[in-house]
Amino acid sequence: MGDANGRAEVMVAEARTAFFVMFAFVALLWVVQLVNAADGYGLSREHGVVPGDADSLPALLSAPLLHWSWNHIEANSGPLFVFGFLAAYRGVTRFLGLTLLVALTSGAAVWLFERGGVDTVGASGLVFGYFGYVVVRGLFDRHLIDTLIGVVMAASFAYLLTVAVPGTPGVSWLGHLGGLAGGILGAWLFRDRGKRSAGGGRGRGGGGGGGGEEPSATASPRADLHKELGDLGLL
Repeated sequence: MGDANGRAEVMVAEARTAFFVMFAFVALLWVVQLVNAADGYGLSREHGVVPGDADSLPALLSAPLLHWSWNHIEANSGPLFVFGFLAAYRGVTRFLGLTLLVALTSGAAVWLFERGGVDTVGASGLVFGYFGYVVVRGLFDRHLIDTLIGVVMAASFAYLLTVAVPGTPGVSWLGHLGGLAGGILGAWLFRDRGKRSAGGGRGRGGGGGGGGEEPSATASPRADLHKELGDLGLL
């Protein structure tokens, strides 16, 4: 019981940290937007990703912080917070690595394949990256809770994929597609490589004296689900 309580406390602490990290991140975007709007969106023109322009390569990291209008940032803020929180609650350090990867893949897709000299900015590439990560993370980590969350998110927000295909006017579908690919890649690169034993990681007494606990059969998916719900304090 103490072991389960300890794991639950760690997960709650990580979720709390993830909440404040995402709250601070979204707040930062709005502060940048205030400065950007007051400057007539000069920051977006100076620090956006311009296809094929080597001078704009540093913008792969700055472009996700910038937007072109209040409607633009409003549309991104809600999904960014939700998907970002779900991506971060298993560990903020891994989440920061994921964010860097998604920013690079989203910006690189625009820089390499977009046509025209338009400055591309916005956090929507991160939104799609976090979405892709959340949907497939449970499969790579073999966490049933995360798999269920991924299924729910995929079913609820599948419509997002309609703006990651060619032909959507007024949006950078390449940036969205690059972010989605980065999120899926991140789920594999940052997967949980620790081996999980059939009994949830607990050692069992062996002993030749016959008094040791009998090894149990491989845990069923239902048992794994009950264990994870128990770790979360939901059972």
